[in-house]
Amino acid sequence: MTTRKINYPLIISDFDGTLLRTDGTIAPETRRAISDYTAAGGTFGICTGRMYTSILPRARELGLKGLVSSYQGSVVTDIESGNILVDGYIPAEDAAGICRVFESMNLHIHLYELERFYVNRRDEALEEYEKTCGVKGEVVESEPLSGLVLKQNLRVRKVLALVPAEEKMSVFRETERALGEKFYVTYSAAQLVEVTSKRYSKGTAVRFMAEYYGVPVERTIAVGDSLNDLPMLEAAGLGLAVKNADDALKAKIRVFPYTNDENAVGRIIAAYGYQGEEL
Repeated sequence: MTTRKINYPLIISDFDGTLLRTDGTIAPETRRAISDYTAAGGTFGICTGRMYTSILPRARELGLKGLVSSYQGSVVTDIESGNILVDGYIPAEDAAGICRVFESMNLHIHLYELERFYVNRRDEALEEYEKTCGVKGEVVESEPLSGLVLKQNLRVRKVLALVPAEEKMSVFRETERALGEKFYVTYSAAQLVEVTSKRYSKGTAVRFMAEYYGVPVERTIAVGDSLNDLPMLEAAGLGLAVKNADDALKAKIRVFPYTNDENAVGRIIAAYGYQGEEL
């Protein structure tokens, strides 16, 4: 059997809405494509907005080794050991300020430490989020989260608002006006408006991972579906938006003609991952 030669040595994918199907599973054909690619010498990575305790089990389930990026590029972790190589936390005073902006809008707020997250209300939206991500929030109703973060001097990796889908863009625009000069404000999925450190993004994660693996960043592929993926798609040599991606992303990035439910990532590996097979 002839070994296929690698074209792009590093492929990095977003998770929800890109690698993950709508039903919360990864297609068997996608798994095979990743396994074949890594067996041939390629490196496959995940870069997600999820907390790292949510993505590590899924990366290990795929049999991945090496690095995984979480919290919008703010944290990069070694999959096998759990060691953290990048940790871009937000100081407590700054995190409290972000919370105050969301509190002024009376929003459902998530405040993330490294391994725990706090929420200001329990409702159906939280229960669905917990089910999807496989994590459990700690509900704080005795005081505002802005007070909690200061009292406990928390190192925060991300603050997000979980909002009705029809309100996402208006909340995003208002949050960007209030916080965009000092923090990285973006959105993902249908209901999440997210704020992280200005110094980190999925783009910084892609560049860090490429350097770590000794791969020129122009020989990397990045795949995503939402606005928070834009920095990594722009940083990679080849950035691709899946067909089901957010319209704002598709307006800026080349669109691959298959969705997350149609093995988009596996098809991208087949189309671009090997020499002699680039379209």
